[in-house]
Amino acid sequence: MTAEASNALQYCSDLFAYQRRVSREIHVGNIKFGGDNPVRIQSMITSDTRDTPACVKEILELAEAGCELVRVTAQTRKYAENLENIVREVRAAGCEVPIVADIHFKPDAALEAAKWVEKIRVNPGNYADKKKFEIREYTDAQYDEELERIREEFTPLVHLCRDKNRAMRIGTNHGSLSDRIMNRYGDTPLGMVESALEFARIARDNNYHNFIFSMKASNPKVMVEAYRLLVARLMAEGPDWNYPIHLGVTEAGDGEDGRIKSAIGIGSLLADGIGDTIRVSLTEDPVKEVPVALALVNNIADSHLPHDPQDQQKGTLSYNPFSYQRRASQEIVLNEIKLGGANTVRVFTSKEKYDALSHKLDKLGDFTPEIVIENSGVIAVDPENSKEIATINASTSPQLVTIPDGHPMAVIHAYRMLACKLDARHPILLKDTFHPSKDSNKDFQDTLLTAARNIGSLLCDGIGDAVIVQGEEAPGQSLRLSYNILQAAGTRIFKTDYVACPSCGRTLFNLQETTQRIRAATGHLKGVRIAVMGCIVNGPGEMADADFGYVGGAPNKINLYINKTPVQFNIPEAEAVDRLIDLIKENDKWIDAPTETVEI
Repeated sequence: MTAEASNALQYCSDLFAYQRRVSREIHVGNIKFGGDNPVRIQSMITSDTRDTPACVKEILELAEAGCELVRVTAQTRKYAENLENIVREVRAAGCEVPIVADIHFKPDAALEAAKWVEKIRVNPGNYADKKKFEIREYTDAQYDEELERIREEFTPLVHLCRDKNRAMRIGTNHGSLSDRIMNRYGDTPLGMVESALEFARIARDNNYHNFIFSMKASNPKVMVEAYRLLVARLMAEGPDWNYPIHLGVTEAGDGEDGRIKSAIGIGSLLADGIGDTIRVSLTEDPVKEVPVALALVNNIADSHLPHDPQDQQKGTLSYNPFSYQRRASQEIVLNEIKLGGANTVRVFTSKEKYDALSHKLDKLGDFTPEIVIENSGVIAVDPENSKEIATINASTSPQLVTIPDGHPMAVIHAYRMLACKLDARHPILLKDTFHPSKDSNKDFQDTLLTAARNIGSLLCDGIGDAVIVQGEEAPGQSLRLSYNILQAAGTRIFKTDYVACPSCGRTLFNLQETTQRIRAATGHLKGVRIAVMGCIVNGPGEMADADFGYVGGAPNKINLYINKTPVQFNIPEAEAVDRLIDLIKENDKWIDAPTETVEI
């Protein structure tokens, strides 16, 4: 997208002060979404949809944990038929949480499911559209002909949902764009948005408006750009296109990495006022997703600007919010460490934390501190003080610049303003918070979510040449968090990167156990990206950026991929991890694991 085109689009009413996007209100069962309602929390069960007692048990557990909407897969009409029994038993238990049927590939399953559940999720990339990785040139007439076929397939579901007062999510996934969209728009956020808008126009043509959009991807940069572009396009279409938005990073993975990746993608959009409902997709027990999602929503209050700066203070946005490009700073050298320019983003620490780790620096491996902030000569300036910034801009050589601790602005807004006013040649040191913590009992999850949202959001906009985590008191833990945020943002890949789906009723093997076995065997590989997918719904597409893929092809059978190309089929699950390792070795990506590690 050109700079001129991006300047004509607007996704956020104020990029320097928080204001929640105004969306229309829709109803899902007895729950209202959008409008002035709180951001709603949802999750998805993993049980086989044909197993009524197991599904009911999971749904009740999620509702008890605070989940406000529960998704259940319905991969065929036969599966969808059992939603009648599941919903009946859930309601008999006194639980009114709305149920969503997750539909891929099968319009007849959607039509059956809409009889029983309050909401239908459809994926435009595979609902009556083709996904065979075919490359062809579509004439306008051929493109319109396929779109008309989709209209014929989709309209009956629209009519049924309208007549039965069912809600719908038009949910595009980066990993499952159709061949038609891929050939016209490529594997891009623009393709994701256009795919969803096609379906929305069909819904609107039939006077149906009770729907939500989503734009999910495993790469936070892609996910953030897609949602921003979607909202900008909706704003351009007109005020009655203000449909609610569901946020999620798909295939986020597990543990700390999954939480960080989710906080970067979901948190940065919430900080801009976008999002009416969220799901944190972790490769863990679904109940564990709910407290993370609740914490993300509660944590977003920390992203609000306490005061709105004067208009003349705001400046011109220094980056294109719809297309990533790193800010063009100049290189400087600090204590023999090169920073800025084309160099990797560096990790700072405080002198106090450095001294606490000094006895084992040689054993910290990938989590070694690179620069001590007190010895860096960094200049702290108030981004609202134009005179201070003008003084730095007048200097003949590039200076490392940050924002002083105690500043009243929210972190994201403050650094956006700094980047607007500061000459691009000056490198910027990002902080996760302007209020360093000395509390050893502080909740680490809240610290993680805050740091990942603030630093990760700015990195995804190309801002930042160095980072320091101040919200975590423990020296080693703050360093690990710094590096893991850089990894999740795709800024500095220093370890194995995993794309792992969260499991559902379609999954053909135990994702949690398998992911842990793969992580244990390959976690020492530097810069290798491995995708672990339970089925083929998003697998091949989400593996476009992965080096290797491990995908369920049939019950207890695994297919192995290089990028998104399948190379080995129907491998017995018991052999599959070893075969994956062999494949990595055959492609010269393997190194032996180190014998000594230090837990920090």
